[in-house]
Amino acid sequence: MAQPAPTPGRRPGTPVPRTSGVPGVPASRTPSTPDIFAERTHTVTRWVLPMLLGLVYGYWAAANNRSGGPITGWNLLFGFATAIVFAALYLAVQAVAPRLRREQHALLWAAFAGCAFGFLYQQAGHTVVRSTIMALGIAAAVFAVAFYRYYTHEDAAGRRAG
Repeated sequence: MAQPAPTPGRRPGTPVPRTSGVPGVPASRTPSTPDIFAERTHTVTRWVLPMLLGLVYGYWAAANNRSGGPITGWNLLFGFATAIVFAALYLAVQAVAPRLRREQHALLWAAFAGCAFGFLYQQAGHTVVRSTIMALGIAAAVFAVAFYRYYTHEDAAGRRAG
């Protein structure tokens, strides 16, 4: 069994203080894995990703809505409106969810994913009942995965563990 080597000036059995290695930066703000991107890259990604996902979602919704028919102005308007609403809701969930406890955090992402999927599924021409059942299935799966992730990576108050 491996044991730590004794350190001069420290009593055996006392925990080693965790430091960030950077003067003035507390250990709690340091990532557990190396961060290869700059803070600016993360900030840009936080805004660009919802916009790109919104455009893909809007295109998908417009394609489902027209059922392979011709592209019209109303279809384009529907796609862009759907993209804007999706991106705005994604940004709202992204801003609110981390402030919640892990159960509510997972539930919010599950509700968002279930509603987004249900809307796309309904645009393909399925009934509201079938779309609701499918959306609930997707939401349940997203909740299970998200809750597991937050349960293993956060404490009960929502702070990152470790």
